[in-house]
Amino acid sequence: MYALVDAVAFYASAEKVFDPSIRRKPVVVLTNNDGCICAVCPIARKLAIPKFQPYFQVKQYLFDHQVVIRSSNYELYADLSERMMNVIGRFCDNQHIYSIDESFLNFNGFNPLITDWYRYGHTIRRTVWRETKLPVGVGFGPTATLAKAANHAAKKLPGFDGVAVIDSESSRVNILRAMDIQDVWGVGKRLAKKLKLMNINTALDLAQQDPRKMKRLFSVVLERTVNELCGKRCLSWDDVRQDKKEIFSTRSFGERVTDPITLKTALINHSAIVARKLRAQGSLTQRLLIFVASSPHQQGYYKKSYIYEFNIATADSRVFANAISEVFEQLYKPNVLFYKCGVGALELTSHMFQQPDLFQASIDNPKLMQCLDKINARFGIGTLAIASETSSADWHMKREYLSPHYTTRWYNLPKIHC
Repeated sequence: MYALVDAVAFYASAEKVFDPSIRRKPVVVLTNNDGCICAVCPIARKLAIPKFQPYFQVKQYLFDHQVVIRSSNYELYADLSERMMNVIGRFCDNQHIYSIDESFLNFNGFNPLITDWYRYGHTIRRTVWRETKLPVGVGFGPTATLAKAANHAAKKLPGFDGVAVIDSESSRVNILRAMDIQDVWGVGKRLAKKLKLMNINTALDLAQQDPRKMKRLFSVVLERTVNELCGKRCLSWDDVRQDKKEIFSTRSFGERVTDPITLKTALINHSAIVARKLRAQGSLTQRLLIFVASSPHQQGYYKKSYIYEFNIATADSRVFANAISEVFEQLYKPNVLFYKCGVGALELTSHMFQQPDLFQASIDNPKLMQCLDKINARFGIGTLAIASETSSADWHMKREYLSPHYTTRWYNLPKIHC
């Protein structure tokens, strides 16, 4: 049996953990630079506030309905996510953290011990709430895709109270019949439109298709999805936890940037983020995409990118920084109001299967990077950095409604008055 445990409106729920005064109020969280709405708590959903709506378009509406606004507080979310995942991991013998608020569980050794999956799901929910004050939904199923479907039912379909179990043919059919095709794991908006043209409107409709036909018309991925919806395991645990094929770090500036030093600093910061993520999943990259751009909504739109080819695949932050310094003059243009920049690692390979160059030695220093990562993991990201990452307030995000960093900054620790 598989399970998927997913937090309810995670960003918005995280904002309520250390601020009881807003727990019964509608809360929305904004994206980078306070641009769009990215999270809406269940109370705010009743006001029909759409996700990814530009904030300036609904600002007055939110004010009129006394909605609490918060900027994205990534430090807080990451810390609460880790706490939540640690609690969830105690209930299984194999856990895969799929995203910041989703975790797949597998119960190979636990199966004989669990007699009532529904009750077990509520035990998970109560424990997570008691120890983190985060609401979660729990879905069980014989395949990872059915567990995802059950989780969707637990949180969004009527008749469920936060837990759903697919353990029989009737429960499978009832849940899949009530699910729109676009809500199936792995079926995006574009693919859903094509399927609906074939009169495949629900998850059950998809499950009743010939898998080989779906493979021929679309892809082997959709063939696996059909089989999984029918209860046939096609995704191994390694498929679920597959490493990323590309890693990017991009962000728009809080204010337009014209200074070359500030722009280069931002690029090097992005490259350090990419390098850290590469090392975390044990990957190296052969190619680095570096780009800068002005706003497409302003006159004289400018965008320039460069793909830097490394002789030897790397994940060293120093090597990335040197690469950016080497090509920066080809990217920068005077008098341009830069709005966005970013760095992306392409063609990722595993660090365990690298063929060294016979004539050119690698300049990477894995032990130094390991030391850097350990220090930052213990004391917080950014505690130790290369000199060219020097922070500048000019390019940081606009976060006008940022909540305190309750769990990662000493001066933001919650104060209790007795």
